[in-house]
Amino acid sequence: MRSIGEMAQESGLSVSALRFYDRAGVLVPAWVDPVSGYRWYEPEQLGEARVLARLRRAGMPLADIRLVLAGWSGSDTDLVLTLLQAHLRRLEAGLSDARGEFSALRALLDHRENPMSSLRTAPARLSLSASGLAAALDAVRFAVSTDPELPMLGGVLFDIEGDGLQVVATDRYRMAVGRTATVGYGDRRVRVVVPTPLVDAMRALLGGDEPVRLTVDGDRVTLEAGARQTAGQCLDHDFPDYRRLLQLPAGRRALVDVPDFRKALETGPVRVGEVREQDGVSCDLTVLGVADDGTVTVRADGDDDLGRVAVNRAFLLEALASGGDDRLILDFGAPTAPVAIRRPGDEDTFSILMPVRLED
Repeated sequence: MRSIGEMAQESGLSVSALRFYDRAGVLVPAWVDPVSGYRWYEPEQLGEARVLARLRRAGMPLADIRLVLAGWSGSDTDLVLTLLQAHLRRLEAGLSDARGEFSALRALLDHRENPMSSLRTAPARLSLSASGLAAALDAVRFAVSTDPELPMLGGVLFDIEGDGLQVVATDRYRMAVGRTATVGYGDRRVRVVVPTPLVDAMRALLGGDEPVRLTVDGDRVTLEAGARQTAGQCLDHDFPDYRRLLQLPAGRRALVDVPDFRKALETGPVRVGEVREQDGVSCDLTVLGVADDGTVTVRADGDDDLGRVAVNRAFLLEALASGGDDRLILDFGAPTAPVAIRRPGDEDTFSILMPVRLED
């Protein structure tokens, strides 16, 4: 017999997925230890698990998966073939509909003016604190995308307006926002996306607290710190309207002690190898339990609680590290709403983290 860990390794299903399919009655283990609750599987169940993994990757509905597995070992395969063909037709129809909708959206985009180009027509020159800009960049650098298919997210947005510079980065799964005050600039808004290598070169110049000078001239941005300077071209892409993404639903707020919370995350229960719904990439998940009074705990896998929120553990640890404080505020909405990580008394610098939907 195979343990649940061995079954997961050989079948392509995660341990949490096997537990879910057991509770759903789709793939029930041959024996469960009455004392420990540990699941064991017969050798012939490995084949069913591998079929289940393929059907899961193909996105087949759970009701159809039940019937496919029920008919898989039988001599009459007509039902199985019929269900497979029906699901394939649904996928093809859905793909055709999606292509039609995307074609319509592309046509709409072709008739729109490029908003970024209209926001940087004249040179913008401003002065700001080196330490303030350094802190803002440190608060967002971790969230820059490294996905080559999304070059518009491969940098930091510099959004200059009034007496402030807002810096923003996102990789779709998390977003970070920082702000620092500026001097000597008017009310005209200027937005440019500074590529990651240039952002890092800028950060290397910011070693003190003296004022530095930032100039945006067309598609070129320059940072001067005393006798040193770095400059380069901005990305020729639009950045998403991050302000719309900050409209989070109201929920519960918790104040956490960062060292203690980090230790709980690093040593607490984790769901290993869970697949992210957005891109199919596996990651280690931490399930957070949020009580009505705002208390946050790291939950064991399988705990049933409507207040639980699952997040990528590595992403949450990075967000805590970039917070730059020993005490941070966590804002929770629904289990499917983003989690916000904020500094006490500072509403301008924060990050948000998308949760991961749990199968169970």
